[in-house]
Amino acid sequence: MNSKVEATNTLMDTIKLTIAVLISIGVVAAFYIFSDQSLLYRWLGLLAGIGISVAIALQTEKGRYLWAFLQDAQVEVKKVVWPTRQETLQTTLIVILVVIIVAIILLILDKFLGWSIGSLMGQRG
Repeated sequence: MNSKVEATNTLMDTIKLTIAVLISIGVVAAFYIFSDQSLLYRWLGLLAGIGISVAIALQTEKGRYLWAFLQDAQVEVKKVVWPTRQETLQTTLIVILVVIIVAIILLILDKFLGWSIGSLMGQRG
């Protein structure tokens, strides 16, 4: 009996998600089909249709799971300690300085290897 209920819920979730996708596709198509109408009305219709699609999708198990995940992600973002402007500037300058130093080292290494290979091959240059 329990597996029958789960199968029905899965089928209903699939139907709801299909309806939500079809509404979204229809609203986007209508946005372009009615291009001679006011842009404001087209945008309002598009936003309303997408809102209805999202509302339907959130009624499914996957939709509720996604909503909970997004809320948890928002909580985690609030826990992040962002660097100050001065820390960001200092770190950026250090990275630029290290890149310049590595570029100079690689340039010197390239010139040395070019000179040494040229000497071995009998070409002075």
